[in-house]
Amino acid sequence: MKRGTSLLLLALGLVFTQCKNEAYQTQSTTNTAVTAAATPAEKEYTYETVPNDPLNARIYTLDNGLKVYLSDYEEAPRIQTFIAVRAGSKNDPADATGLAHYLEHMVFKGTTELGTRYWEKEKVELDKIEALYEKYRATKDEAARKKIYHQIDSVSGVAATYAVANEYDKILGAIGAKGTNAYTWVDQTVYTNDIPSNQLERWIELEADRFADMVPRIFHTELEAVYEEKNRSLDSDGRKVAEVINTELFPTHQYGTQTTIGTIEHLKNPSITEIKKYYTKYYIPNNMAIAMSGDLDFDQTIRLIDKYWGSMEKQPEPAFTVAQEQPIQKPIVKEVLGPDAENVSIAFRTPGINERDALVIQMISNLLYNGQAGLIDLNLNQQQKVLQAYAYDTPMKDYGTFRVTGMPRQGQTLDQVRDLLLQQLELIKKGSFDESLLQAVVNNDKINTMKAYEDNGNRADAFVTSFIYEMPWEKFVNRPAVFANITKQDVVDVANKYFSNNYVLVYKKTGKDPNAQKVEKPAITPVAVNRDVQSEYYKAFMAKEVQPLQPVFIDYTKDITESKLKQNIPLLYTKNKDNGLFQLYYILDIGTNNDPKLGMAVNYLKYLGTDKYTAEQLQKEFYQLGTSFDVFSSGDQVYVSLTGLDENFEKGLNLFESVLANAKPDQKALNDMVAGVLKARDDAKKNKGVILQQAMMNYAKYGPKNPFNTVLSEKQLRALKPQELVNIIKSIPTYEHRVLYYGPRETENLVATLNAGHNVPATLKPVPAEVVYPELDIKEPTVYWADYNMVQAEMMFVSKSVPYTKDIIPVVRLYNEYMGGIVFQDLRESKALAYSTYSYYGTASKKERANYLVSYIGAQADKLSEAMAGMQALLTDMPLADANFQNAQAALRNSISTERITKSGILFDYERAKKLGLNYDIRQDVYQNANSMTFDQLKEFQQKYVKAQPQAILVIGSKDKLNFKELEKYGKVKQLTLKELFGY
Repeated sequence: MKRGTSLLLLALGLVFTQCKNEAYQTQSTTNTAVTAAATPAEKEYTYETVPNDPLNARIYTLDNGLKVYLSDYEEAPRIQTFIAVRAGSKNDPADATGLAHYLEHMVFKGTTELGTRYWEKEKVELDKIEALYEKYRATKDEAARKKIYHQIDSVSGVAATYAVANEYDKILGAIGAKGTNAYTWVDQTVYTNDIPSNQLERWIELEADRFADMVPRIFHTELEAVYEEKNRSLDSDGRKVAEVINTELFPTHQYGTQTTIGTIEHLKNPSITEIKKYYTKYYIPNNMAIAMSGDLDFDQTIRLIDKYWGSMEKQPEPAFTVAQEQPIQKPIVKEVLGPDAENVSIAFRTPGINERDALVIQMISNLLYNGQAGLIDLNLNQQQKVLQAYAYDTPMKDYGTFRVTGMPRQGQTLDQVRDLLLQQLELIKKGSFDESLLQAVVNNDKINTMKAYEDNGNRADAFVTSFIYEMPWEKFVNRPAVFANITKQDVVDVANKYFSNNYVLVYKKTGKDPNAQKVEKPAITPVAVNRDVQSEYYKAFMAKEVQPLQPVFIDYTKDITESKLKQNIPLLYTKNKDNGLFQLYYILDIGTNNDPKLGMAVNYLKYLGTDKYTAEQLQKEFYQLGTSFDVFSSGDQVYVSLTGLDENFEKGLNLFESVLANAKPDQKALNDMVAGVLKARDDAKKNKGVILQQAMMNYAKYGPKNPFNTVLSEKQLRALKPQELVNIIKSIPTYEHRVLYYGPRETENLVATLNAGHNVPATLKPVPAEVVYPELDIKEPTVYWADYNMVQAEMMFVSKSVPYTKDIIPVVRLYNEYMGGIVFQDLRESKALAYSTYSYYGTASKKERANYLVSYIGAQADKLSEAMAGMQALLTDMPLADANFQNAQAALRNSISTERITKSGILFDYERAKKLGLNYDIRQDVYQNANSMTFDQLKEFQQKYVKAQPQAILVIGSKDKLNFKELEKYGKVKQLTLKELFGY
């Protein structure tokens, strides 16, 4: 992956809808004159469509074999794009694993025209670097390798003076693109962008140039970023478990014999030559697809794609021989050690995605675990027989995997959890489940599909799935019909076929990994990034004019219908014009800061039945109706929600209201829940993300007593009474609250339904005053650190700023846009100090609260001093880069001009605005000021609110790897124990 975003599962988001007609329909477009795009002017384009396709997609194939998938869905003047290559880590050479992933990084580095000042001079140096890496790769003597690497570092510094770092990203930012990224997985490499619709031609031209002319520049610093990514994976127990599972399930196929990120040995010995060979072999038009969904015109778009991509030459399609795995004859048992909480996983090898059995396994996955009424949901999670358990299938091209995982309760062994998981599989194999559950799974799959297809990202991703797995669009569209026709006998037969003693069993235990590895830090001299230099390509690109788009801001008075329910309850309503789904919320301004027992009561509800239904029956009833409920509590609010099919709104509402009014106390459920809470608390202390991002952050903001660690003690938990929590549940609708609704109903009908179904007393109680934790003034620099067994060290720099005021929001948005690029360029591209790093000025969620400056960097522990110095230098003396500043301005305006807050987002945007004392869309201020703001204003903001502000520096890492003398340079060093952080 390019940045720290995990997109590995993106291509698995298989969303299916029902279709009755299985035939393709081939049509021809009607030629329309398209200004400057029709090349050649009279060319006609044939395309495939499928009847009853919910995406109304057109699938084109250019003369050179490039596939183009298009869907017109105009939720905003934007287009979600994916460029997919049918090649991933399984296509890596066995002696150069990680190559596909590293090539993905290189595709962002520019071309012979983009990202370079003097290509001819740069090429001479790049050729030297390539030859040196081949020599380095072939050399075994460590002393000789160090000398060669020193040469690589030296020549790289020269080459960088001719390059312009990050120029592709600058362009995308300036035109208002979002989500610029990529991901590599076993079968695919996919490049993502969400672009404004008025930038379509410029984007198509840019991408055609990028994929036709890849230059692997700024190589060794990017390689170090990949090293850091590898270190992050070595610090992830979950990734280690997954790697062991794949290795054992696929001892012959590349799914198991090599990982996407590659081995340490291969990362240490990269080959630019091999990367170029891979690029030439697989990055060819007949092995690629462009998938787009959004505000587009079919005829214009295909003509533009053909204009710029049509000249790419078709090449022989690369062949791939699928390694045939032998059956697993008996359970394979493995153990993984690491600092995280214990769990156990059972994994099976399954057929490839195009096999019908793979669809049946997807059904089995949902029958076992769907978050509501699956066997694992009801028999294990609902009954609290384990702390948590789940099941999921992972379809891939050649094979798939199916996995069940469980976390033990206090005193429970991993073997006991294993047995419980296997028992649920046995129920499936024996057919010991209600046949009606099959239809409920099908119905909920339709609902999930409707939800998913409200988003252009999911729509375009469906195309990627079809292309990567060579699944004809007709087959993809008609999978729901096949899914709906799966019988109970199919399920039993497939379960017995694939699920026997042929599994891999992995015990994830808490402990120090004796085989822990680390990619050693190489000696790297920071390279020039030439922030204020622009290539001729960049200048010409940015000089092209496009028709600007006008922003659309929310008008809360027009976009939200306000009404009143009985007892004067406010109703805020936005109409769903797209489908038959609804979202209903009751919102109370009272939270766990007022009463910590409220959180316990809210969680208790899911384990309770009523006077008419058991807890298990309730979950089945909701699932059968295609609805789900949730009650969520935060420090200052309670959200009660009901979502699902509007046709079942009355039934779902009545059922949900009966749960709130008639929850039945259950002592065993409470005892089990308390035990589960205590175990979950213990597990949280083993999670580095929770320790740093939540526990340490709250400590820095509020001190030893803070919202995070103000929880009921074990003694208080064990003293709770079932009726006490039920009374709290029943009291929720008795407080003053408001109702939010997004759905297809008309106001009059909605009001009548809610007045009839929403049970409230004659007089609502006022909510108590909010309990506010005072925010600390950070008076002197302090370094807080927590000990954690890990390869990397992670740190956050936290500074308290002024209370929220809308007047500074425009400059805040510009500052964040500008500094985001500066931090990435400097710490990652130039100095190779981190894979993931960021800095932003975060505004408060309530007007009386403080804003905070938060910066993060995760790096090898031996880079700690350089990383801290690098971040501090940027925060202290913000560099002036005129090109970056102009880009930030353009990015801000182009982004806002194409943003559209729609659907239920309108209601929640209004909720956020009210907390800040706003009665209008604050983006108006940002847009109006973006172009007129100067760098002097930005500098003034930085001097006043960023530079020299007292910091709390939070560090998590292994005690034996941290450099405490270096930490002392930044303030008084204090270790925080887990007891201090968590309060227990």
